[in-house]
Order: sequence, then C-alpha cells, then structure tokens
Amino acid sequence: MDKLNVAIVGATGAVGTAMRRIIDERRFPVEDIRLLASPRSAGRRFTVGGRSRTVEVLDDFDFDDTQLALFSTGSGISLEHAPRAAAAGAIVIDNTSAFRQKPDIPLVVPEVNGHRIADGIGPNIIANPNCVAIPLTVACKPIYDAVGIERINVATYQSVSGAGASGVRELEDQTRRGARGKPIDEFPVHPAQMAFNVISHAWTMGEDGFSDEETKVVNETRKILEDDTLRVNPTCVRVPVYYGHSMAVHLETRDPISPPQARDLLRSAPGVVLVEGREAPTAVEHAAGRDGVYVGRVRRDPSHERGLDLWVVSDNVRKGAALNSIQIAEEVRGLIG
Repeated sequence: MDKLNVAIVGATGAVGTAMRRIIDERRFPVEDIRLLASPRSAGRRFTVGGRSRTVEVLDDFDFDDTQLALFSTGSGISLEHAPRAAAAGAIVIDNTSAFRQKPDIPLVVPEVNGHRIADGIGPNIIANPNCVAIPLTVACKPIYDAVGIERINVATYQSVSGAGASGVRELEDQTRRGARGKPIDEFPVHPAQMAFNVISHAWTMGEDGFSDEETKVVNETRKILEDDTLRVNPTCVRVPVYYGHSMAVHLETRDPISPPQARDLLRSAPGVVLVEGREAPTAVEHAAGRDGVYVGRVRRDPSHERGLDLWVVSDNVRKGAALNSIQIAEEVRGLIG
C-alpha cells in the first residue's frame, strides 16, 4: 500500500498540530487526510499533505475509508470513538491513557519494543505511551539490554505544554503579570502559581500519595520494557518551561557497568543523542523542537555499587507524543502494505 487514508483526531490541539507538521516533515505517504475535532473547531482550515483541508466534526465522521487514525484527544473521547474507528478497519494509534494498560493492546516505543507493533493488527489499536515513559525507556533500553536494570529512580521536570496549549497560555500570562509586579491570583490550569514556581502536585493525587502521572510512569515503563519485576520510583514535577521535559535518572543495574561503557552503548542507541564532556543537555537548547532523546551527565552513583546516573531531556510534544505516533504509523504502513 503506497499511500494511506489518514485521519487525525484532535487535529487542532498541541499534539495534533505537531502531528500535521511531522507528517509533512517526514513526507509520510498520504492519499487523503481528514482533520477531525470538536464542533467548535469545525470549519477551520490547515495545510497538510500539500493541500488545504477543512476541520470536520469527529462525531459525524465515518471511518470506513480510513486506514490509519491518529488520536490525540481526551481519554473519554478515545474510549468512545477509537473502537468505532478500529471496527471500521482503521488502525488506531492512540495518544491517551485510555488503552495503555489493556493486556491485548501493545504500548509501543519503536526504538524499544517495535516488535510489538504487529500485535496491534487485529485489535486495530496501538497505544502511544506517556511523555515521560517514552524518553525514559529510550534512554534505559541499551543499558537494560546490556547489564539489566533492577531499579529506576527518576525525578522529572516537566514543561507546561504537557498540560496542553492552556498550560502554555497560563505560564505566559502569569509571567507577564509577575514581570510587571502585578499579583498572580488566578490558576486556571495548575493548582498553584506556575510562573517562577515548581509544582509537585500538578496531577490528580492518589490516596497512596502518588500522582496519576507517577503511576503511569511506573506501569508504562514496566510494560514497554516487558519486565513486571522492574522497580520504578518516580517523582513528577511541573516546572515553568514551555517545551521539553527533563529527568534526573538513577539506575541500579543487575551487573556492574562503568560510565564509559554506558556512554558507548548510548552513543550508538537508536533515538539517543549523547551529549558528552562538561556540557549537559537542556530543554531549551537541545530538546525543544527536536526529535532526539538527549542524554548527558553519565556518571557513577557513589551511593550504590551498581548505580548509574543520567540526565535526560526530550521534547514532550514531539518525541513524547506526536513523533512517536508517526514513527509507529510508518511501521504500520509496512505491515499492512
């Protein structure tokens, strides 16, 4: 199949916008592409695949002639409409948490467990992981394969675009007010002032004290690496950065590995860009607008005989969401062609 009929569900959101851009950048072979969203976005026009296209209402759309449906909406919308698209014969790549922990639905990062993509042909749904689990597993995979990993301790520093366009607008508005000396007393997206602040309770908090974001990191990392015994201990934090998630990753490996050995593995790992020497990757200079998972500050953990520390940054909208979906789509095309 040379070209596919594609639908982008949530085409006007932050991730949907990135999907449109990446389809053009990577010259994904599109026969026809339909842009779907809520009624309030209907009628808007965007150029993608070399043509201007009109946004249509998802509720009214018939997926019968669609081979590939890229979903980036809320979980509730995916639960309602993704099965409908799959039943019509489309392969759904879903960017929400709706299907990630369902046993018969593969959760895929192509550089890590791309062999699982074929398992999505049949149920016709493939889940795209969380924006932390994707870069975390890309960075850990070469080390996991070489020496094993028993435990991952990770602290994240997550940008406001992880909360969507509204998160970006909130930070912009609060930053302007703060710079002018005006009070910041409205928090429409986050539970506290986001500008000039760090928030560790930016997600729904569970009775165990962990946020739903932290629980996703635990469960999804295990599923992607196909290791239910892997111990994962995350603390997820929102920081006043527009684009790019950063992570302090502390690994306890099964067998010892030196920092030079780890660097050799990372240097040749798919999807990884190793930043060497005294320089360290940053969200602004390295991650934002780029596709790689940037890894630096590879060093021995002095508190553990088999400990290894990494600093990881990645664009949460691109590799953490839209790009990963398009990479899966490229593999799907080969399978159904």
